[in-house]
Amino acid sequence: MDMRAISTLTFDCYGTLIDWESGIWDGLQPLLLANGSQRTRHASLEDFAKCESAIQAETPDMLYPEVLAKTHARLAAQWGYETDATMDARFGDFVPYWPAFPDSADALRQLAQSFKLVILSNVDRQSFQGSNARLGVRFDAIYTAEDVGSYKPNPANFPHMLSGLAADHQVSQNEILHVAQSLFHDIKPAKAVGLPCAWIDRQKLEEGGSWGATAMVGDVPQPDKRFTDLQSFADWACAAKQA
Repeated sequence: MDMRAISTLTFDCYGTLIDWESGIWDGLQPLLLANGSQRTRHASLEDFAKCESAIQAETPDMLYPEVLAKTHARLAAQWGYETDATMDARFGDFVPYWPAFPDSADALRQLAQSFKLVILSNVDRQSFQGSNARLGVRFDAIYTAEDVGSYKPNPANFPHMLSGLAADHQVSQNEILHVAQSLFHDIKPAKAVGLPCAWIDRQKLEEGGSWGATAMVGDVPQPDKRFTDLQSFADWACAAKQA
């Protein structure tokens, strides 16, 4: 992969730039407290991953706050806990409060000096606005599940982004590198449409880490490059661009 030919970096947001696992875990605390729960973070995030991805596949046109609210209600039922519509809706509206990873803003500002930056995210536009304020840059283009009408890894999402970049920004596919944490949501479908990928393995899966809130994949795709944090990727990408 010749980075000198890459003009545009497309990013997943949640799990890559925003620490969604901490946000999800924080958002679950009222439910756990109300039910006197002793559930661990690890077990809760694994259940979330299965439940959320199933709901997204069942209702691809549902807005993400509603997906999260439904996930919250389904998890409560699965765990035998009491919840209510207010608690479910609070969890659904919690995305703007999810924290950014400590390296995201600095790394994105560094990358913006050499590349166009684009978001392809599994949320709605309003939720992303709250997250964008934590990331310190203006993205050149933003594509969400709300725009596409489906959630990654649905095969429609990456072609939607590629068509938009070609038509509205004159960016061809051979100029793009996709950057993401999730093998399930991003690396596998991106490779399926022929995009090179940089895997930000924040969970350190290659070293035996936990899948956490990310759904598992059986047939693990092979990214073109692997990093365990965004700053290391930014340093490499900027240096390679100038080489």
